[in-house]
Amino acid sequence: MVGSVPVGGDAPISVQSMTNTSTADVSKTVSQIKQLESAGCELIRLAVPDMDAAKALREIRESISIPLVGDIHFDWRLAVSAMEHGAQAVRINPGNLGGQKNLSRVVAAAKQHHVPIRVGVNSGSIEKKLLHDYGYPTPENPKALIESALNNVRALEKLGFYELKVSIKSADVLTTINGYRNLSALIDYPLHIGVTEAGGLIAGTVKSSVALGILLHEGIGDTFRISLTRDPVEEIRVGYELLRSLKIRERGPELISCPTCGRTKIDLFSLAEEVERFIQTMDSPLKVAVMGCVVNGPGEAREADIGIAGGHGVGIIFKKGALFKKVAEAELLPVFMEELKKMEAERRQSLDHC
Repeated sequence: MVGSVPVGGDAPISVQSMTNTSTADVSKTVSQIKQLESAGCELIRLAVPDMDAAKALREIRESISIPLVGDIHFDWRLAVSAMEHGAQAVRINPGNLGGQKNLSRVVAAAKQHHVPIRVGVNSGSIEKKLLHDYGYPTPENPKALIESALNNVRALEKLGFYELKVSIKSADVLTTINGYRNLSALIDYPLHIGVTEAGGLIAGTVKSSVALGILLHEGIGDTFRISLTRDPVEEIRVGYELLRSLKIRERGPELISCPTCGRTKIDLFSLAEEVERFIQTMDSPLKVAVMGCVVNGPGEAREADIGIAGGHGVGIIFKKGALFKKVAEAELLPVFMEELKKMEAERRQSLDHC
């Protein structure tokens, strides 16, 4: 359990992110977490680079609704302070804390505060001895990553601590896949999966979706972060679309939109972007279509619960492939948004009566 969120076993695969604000800046950090909560973020990780950041966790936690994870490197004192100030989980690399004595202090605090530990190993932080013995992790030989994780898990187990989840991240897609495949056969602890330093919106989405999609389809992984050099809200959006595409979890509407062609007579890109931004705030599992022309639009998206199709100066709103309303182009978006709001309200009313 990370706060109120179960991880592992039969629990839903949780979607998480990490803030990119200065953790010591409480107001900015809380503001960003609120945006992430609205997008569906279920666990939030915060960097704890110094004591000011560790002490800020208490006030941040009191202002948010989702569990808070402290991310600590090297300094055991920051891990202890983070837990004392409200971190509901900590991410550490036990091998980087300066020895068994320091690790035992972190474990004592974790036991006292009932805080689980994520053992986080990255390709760039593997012990020199393991790199010497096994070489740098590659798709054909991810042993250094795996052995580093196993050594750290054993160190925690020797201290009588078992509330663990484990990650072995690489920036390489195939190394990530093969590493987690091998690790999952060796331990039963929950796995946090991800591609580290994946890149910007396009490259990062592709790399993360390929690696995580393959692993999740094989039943490997209990929680994940899509790492993007981007607004972290985008990480949550990509995460849920990934789960939806694998039919693992659904959150909110699914957007269907055409790639445009020479028949398109309206600014479909802007229209689709506005609709996509709006439906991120909705809970209803609707299929929403945004199509470029009135000729093929409704037919191609006949399975959509509701959609719009543009024409020359005019557009139509359709439901289940049938014409619902014809609207001037300037009014198409606001009328459509209003209809979406009505459908969301109707769903909530029906749930309230159940």
